[in-house]
Amino acid sequence: MSKSTVAVLKTSPETVLEDYQKLAGMAGMSSALDRSAGTILKDNISWHFPFPAANTSPWQLEGAILALRNGGYGDISCVQNKTVVTDAFKGEDLNKYVPLFREYGIPVLFNFRQTDMRWIAYKPKARMHALDKVFPDGIQIPDYFAGKNIVHLPTVKCHIYTTTTGAMKNAFGGLLNTRRHYTHSWIHETLVDLLAIQKEIHTGIFAMVDGTTAGDGPGPRTMRPVVKNYILASSDQVAVDAVSAKLMGFDPLGIRYIRMAHEDGLGTGDVRDINLEGADITGESWGFTVGNNGVSLFGNLAWFGPLKGMQKLFFRTPMVHAFILGSETYHDYYRWPVRDRKVFEQWRRNTPWGRLFQEYERRGTAVPAVPAGA
Repeated sequence: MSKSTVAVLKTSPETVLEDYQKLAGMAGMSSALDRSAGTILKDNISWHFPFPAANTSPWQLEGAILALRNGGYGDISCVQNKTVVTDAFKGEDLNKYVPLFREYGIPVLFNFRQTDMRWIAYKPKARMHALDKVFPDGIQIPDYFAGKNIVHLPTVKCHIYTTTTGAMKNAFGGLLNTRRHYTHSWIHETLVDLLAIQKEIHTGIFAMVDGTTAGDGPGPRTMRPVVKNYILASSDQVAVDAVSAKLMGFDPLGIRYIRMAHEDGLGTGDVRDINLEGADITGESWGFTVGNNGVSLFGNLAWFGPLKGMQKLFFRTPMVHAFILGSETYHDYYRWPVRDRKVFEQWRRNTPWGRLFQEYERRGTAVPAVPAGA
């Protein structure tokens, strides 16, 4: 059996679009994806504000579009989702995706709009670790996803509940509806279940991961951005997450979702068994740590600690709106205006990637994208 390949390149703002296309070739995009099927771009908007490393970068999105177009993939769309703490429309605007969708003619669909796609019952063939228990009335997925390729566009960053987050976690928003917070106590099992489902419904899976600015600290929003200049790609979602974790300084097999997926044969989580192409990352270990951001302490208590037994009261009754309001207030009305906007502006002015972001700001007027079929 051949080893899984993860391609890694050191890049720069001057070469990043060319490097993403080169990366796709090195990582075997052409053999991983079916040219006769449509292809979904699944970007990652962890926070609608353009905080560095929290979201798919515009050059990552453009690099993926170019790699697909030049690789002979014609039917390309982007699917957005909403969460209790992010606004998809605000996110694609502030992160400068909209001009790219217009320039390249990429239709944008929203998995929470019935006019774009319907949620249908799905019975997985694989044994589920958690989803069948979390949703005893049945698992549902968007009908639009079945029979298509998917290209995940996560970033290299930490996560307060899963240590790291990447290609496997990127399926969370697309394949689960707005009740996805029900799964948090079983988040590692859920990510493994979602990868098993993806392997059943998609004609091909690929990930292009941006680590040009990586996220240290209690992500996926409240982080310390660190310029690292790396990009990664692979058709093995477990392997690319393992290599990302290794770069950040974590033991990949010490992260439960990576280890479980590895043990289930869904991919390779042991970096020693991965074929690494491109940059020599032998000495790379960035020493990232997760920590907490204050509000995450309650989440740990409610989802993993002594309050776990009260989840139905907290999250499956109208009481959930109080927690949503609390998270929104903390992130959007305290962290962003008081602290994180300053971090963004310093990054924007003082780093090469921030100056590249300014180029994307100038490329077009940020107006809402035209949804498919409009």
